Amino acid sequence: MIQRLQSVWLLLAAAAAFCSIQFAFYSGNMTVGNQIQRVEITAQSNLLLTILSAGVGIASLIAIFLYKNRKMQSRIVLVTLLASIINLVLFFMQTKKFAPGQGNFSLSAIFALVIPILLIVAMRGIRKDEKLVKSLDRLR
Repeated sequence: MIQRLQSVWLLLAAAAAFCSIQFAFYSGNMTVGNQIQRVEITAQSNLLLTILSAGVGIASLIAIFLYKNRKMQSRIVLVTLLASIINLVLFFMQTKKFAPGQGNFSLSAIFALVIPILLIVAMRGIRKDEKLVKSLDRLR
């Protein structure tokens, strides 16, 4: 389980998903009424973002323990990848609330941006394992 490299990638994706819940993705000034306020966009600022971020983290953790059923693990990672892309789209849609030049991306936005990359690398590892098992089955 842990000796498989994709388990490490899935663990890192889960950690990044849980970090994206807490840390800011975008911050800037927004006019509320007659006052200008400093606003940070995190996954906690929107219910759908919170649900998707937590779901991506939990699904990544669940996928780690499905190492014996690679087809199910592959499906869960694929669905998690789609959810993380939707999550990124929602994050970017939230940034449209700010006027141009009134905000900037936080350094911690890297957490949300790296999740799909980690999931893709984990998917490649799962496919390599599947090929290896199939090649060994042919030899028997």
